[in-house]
Amino acid sequence: MRIAPELVEEIVAHAREGAPNECCGLVSGREREALSVRRAPNLFASPRRFEVGGLPGLLSEIEADGEEMIGMYHSHPRSEAYPSQTDINLAWGWPGILWLICSLAGDEPEVRCFEITDARVDEVELEIAGA
Repeated sequence: MRIAPELVEEIVAHAREGAPNECCGLVSGREREALSVRRAPNLFASPRRFEVGGLPGLLSEIEADGEEMIGMYHSHPRSEAYPSQTDINLAWGWPGILWLICSLAGDEPEVRCFEITDARVDEVELEIAGA
């Protein structure tokens, strides 16, 4: 996925603001190029799981902007930036999208990208445009 540094910074900022709970949101763009991120409330307000709130409205905004949802992001406040079993189970309902995970567990935040298909996790290169 190609993404601008300011979009990665927005995801990290959202993760920090949401801690100790997970944050979540959508990534929109075209094909595998991220053009915007949209914050969403975590309906679970939990440090271990998330559910994107306001999904119909967010999807309408994305469509109105001439984009498509290409990914979903969330944070792992205390664990690595790798899909948990809960994340893998959630991915069944979202075929074809990419999953960005922002970990706050280390000294510096880490954002990684994955494709999850049929419970198989494959890391996708996160190309920071302009970096």
